[in-house]
Amino acid sequence: MKISYNWLKQFIKIDWNSEETSALLTDLGLEVEMVDKYQSIKGGLEGIVVGHVLTCIPHPDADRLKITTVDLGTGTPLQIVCGAANVDAGQKVPVATIGTVLYDKEGVAFTIKKGKIRGQESHGMICAEDELGLGTSHDGIMILDNSLIPGTKASEVFKVENDEVFEIGLTPNRADAMSHLGTARDLRAGLLQSGINVELITPSVSNFRVDMRTLKIDTIIEETLLAPRYCGVTISGITVKPSPNWLQDRLKAIGINPKNNIVDVTNYVLHELGQPLHAFDASKINGKIIVKTLEAGTKFTTLDDVERTLHEEDLMICDEKGPLCIAGIFGGKNSGVSDSTTSIFLESAYFNPVSIRKTAKRHQLNTDASFRFERGIDPTITAYALKRAALLIQEVAGGEITSDVSDVYQKKIEDFSVFLNFANVAKIIGQEIPKDTIKQILVSLEIKVSSVSESGLGLIIPSYRVDVQREIDVIEEILRVYGYNNISFSKKLNATVSNSPRNEDYKLQNIIATQLNSQGFNEMMANSLTTASYVQLSEMLKEEYNVTMLNPLSNDLATLRQSLLFSGLEAISYNINRKNSDLKLFEFGKTYHKFLSGFEEHKHLTLFLTGNRNQENWTSTQKTSDFFLFKGYVDAILARFGIQKTQNSPVTSDVFSEGIAIGTGHNAIVEFGVVKKSILKHFGIKQEVFYADFNWDVIIKMISNKIKFVEIPKYPEVRRDLALLIDQSVTYDNIYAIARKTEKTLLKGINLFDVYEGKNLPEGKKSYALSFIIQDNTKTLTDAQIDKIMGKLQNNFETELGAILR
Repeated sequence: MKISYNWLKQFIKIDWNSEETSALLTDLGLEVEMVDKYQSIKGGLEGIVVGHVLTCIPHPDADRLKITTVDLGTGTPLQIVCGAANVDAGQKVPVATIGTVLYDKEGVAFTIKKGKIRGQESHGMICAEDELGLGTSHDGIMILDNSLIPGTKASEVFKVENDEVFEIGLTPNRADAMSHLGTARDLRAGLLQSGINVELITPSVSNFRVDMRTLKIDTIIEETLLAPRYCGVTISGITVKPSPNWLQDRLKAIGINPKNNIVDVTNYVLHELGQPLHAFDASKINGKIIVKTLEAGTKFTTLDDVERTLHEEDLMICDEKGPLCIAGIFGGKNSGVSDSTTSIFLESAYFNPVSIRKTAKRHQLNTDASFRFERGIDPTITAYALKRAALLIQEVAGGEITSDVSDVYQKKIEDFSVFLNFANVAKIIGQEIPKDTIKQILVSLEIKVSSVSESGLGLIIPSYRVDVQREIDVIEEILRVYGYNNISFSKKLNATVSNSPRNEDYKLQNIIATQLNSQGFNEMMANSLTTASYVQLSEMLKEEYNVTMLNPLSNDLATLRQSLLFSGLEAISYNINRKNSDLKLFEFGKTYHKFLSGFEEHKHLTLFLTGNRNQENWTSTQKTSDFFLFKGYVDAILARFGIQKTQNSPVTSDVFSEGIAIGTGHNAIVEFGVVKKSILKHFGIKQEVFYADFNWDVIIKMISNKIKFVEIPKYPEVRRDLALLIDQSVTYDNIYAIARKTEKTLLKGINLFDVYEGKNLPEGKKSYALSFIIQDNTKTLTDAQIDKIMGKLQNNFETELGAILR
């Protein structure tokens, strides 16, 4: 946001330099990012003075040149060689003295120097209007009013506007400061806190009056929730023409190109008071003004000559024949002010911020008006701003007020009530601020004190302060005006040592993140906002469970995610498209769900694996990542947490083409497997992707805060191997379960170390080679004991699985 210092001084009489003022504004929360200089004429006519041509004779060596002597008010006339045909003795002319910097048509600077032209010295330059930036004519030199005194600065003659412009990085919550009035209001509060009592001067509208009631245009508000307040007035007999210099200079200083006097006034009041306005050509309005929505699919051409298709929720300003304007955002091509306009209907309104934002985003329009309406303007100044604009239009375009001000305001937008507790102020700020100072700050911000007690203040917050609705917001206002730099702090450092449990969430996250990093994984963080349509990729996710944003930035960021899978696949697709296809990613994040019982959020840890295991190297063959490698990463996480006695079951989620679910009882700890090709195709991924989804909330509950120690066994362990011929339908999980059931005490470990399928085996069979670790913590096992255990195992495998010992 740009704020003109000269314009700001119309509200507050202040003689501070721009550096002091920008420092105070920054302290108040209106961070000044830059201060630019503005001059209505480039260069500011510095070095240009009024000269009196005393003599003018032809140049002896050039037919088109003349030698002049010019009085610049210094007492010593200067000789200047001039090539203009209209130069003559007795004239008052603008003279660029030695060292003056001028600019050509392309804006390139050049400096006037002392020199010789065809052998004759020249000590300056008599200028044409285009050389000074005062016009486009180059037919001859400018001839000034003969009453001017030689030596008078040209900047005084042509009233050059010199200004300084603050570039303020305005935060979205400070809708109240989106104008020169709002900035001046904050600045005044800061000055009062600094001991400088200044008055806030607002433009007077006391001269507003209805000249005649000859052009009444009625207004009907059908959508009162979307347009709580709507004001209008007609002005007739105007002349559309360029604005006067003072108005153009104000707009140019803040980066707005002047158009004509009517449009310029609406822009002026917008940036002066923060109230957007719109002027309609009254002759193009058929009957009444109707504020309503139209059917979806209605076509409407805006001022930029673009035909737009309207949504059924777009609020429109219409007449009895059709739409005239997208309310609060953009005018229509066929209803705007033109050079032939002689009467206008001037609109000033308060529109629902959410409605305006949705429409602006829907049509990808971002205007100065929508910028303010979206964030919430002051509903109390709607009629005041209308009268201010009407008076300015009369000043710069003539005309008469030809109707009363229509003001449709069915339900008044009320101010907010907040109770401020003095104890909470001291607690939050960390310092006692005098009660009188608190009251003074609040009053300077136009916050009314409705009641006073020993414990606090009852406050009435103006409705335009949409960001101040809670006690903590009021405390923040007090602090920013009081000054963060004025808060003292003790030199004594107080610290406490807290007993932090081992299983705090962040600690466990760090443990697993470190482990995964060491295994080659990279952590990713995706946006919790995602596309609503992603839920259609899985039957497990329901659209009615989506938590949708009331005011989304875009359709792609309109819903809180129900799964971390799709944001991870977006990242994988992005990397693959940039030739980075070997990926190991993990993310800690939350999912969000809306149920009949209310809103819920759940924390997850997800892993993604795709591409090759290692980088291509001449010492090893390239090998693609597979399911068993991925399962090892999953098991390592469970092992790191000491989670045992789990059960494997088929995966229930339909995002996997094949996978495993690991849990304990009714609690699912993790589901992992191969992502379906149909889902990968949606993201343009052609290679296999492995995905694991840990229920982090369940893991946190399962982990004990107690550390269990077990003595290292004194007696040796024994390994025995079996090679079994089994049916293709038998899984390792079947063998594992039978082994554990057969020997619960001494069997310490089971491992499948070889699988063979192919030649020399009967059809429908496969060979498993397994190792069994047997150990007794109290004694050394004998061969007889070991053979007995292995015999039981072999017998149960043969009985229950039909296994044959190879």
